[in-house]
Amino acid sequence: MKFIAHKRSRAIQAWLKQEIAEQKKRYNKIVGEQEALTPKRDKWIADFLYRIQTRGVHVHYNQMRKVAPEEIPVKPKRKFKVVF
Repeated sequence: MKFIAHKRSRAIQAWLKQEIAEQKKRYNKIVGEQEALTPKRDKWIADFLYRIQTRGVHVHYNQMRKVAPEEIPVKPKRKFKVVF
């Protein structure tokens, strides 16, 4: 596959460089906010898993089923991944 050859002016190169820097800054801010949420997120997940084992989940309309402890997935060793 051949690409069309083109040249960018210095002004456009400078603008692209600035835009990339700003996007990286915004991305790093979002990642930092997500990292700060880690303890709360772990608590939310633990509360949810406890709730579905004690109260249950809706299977159909008003029918509920408790989830057995062996059905609960094991927490992975990797870091929790949030997709933006």
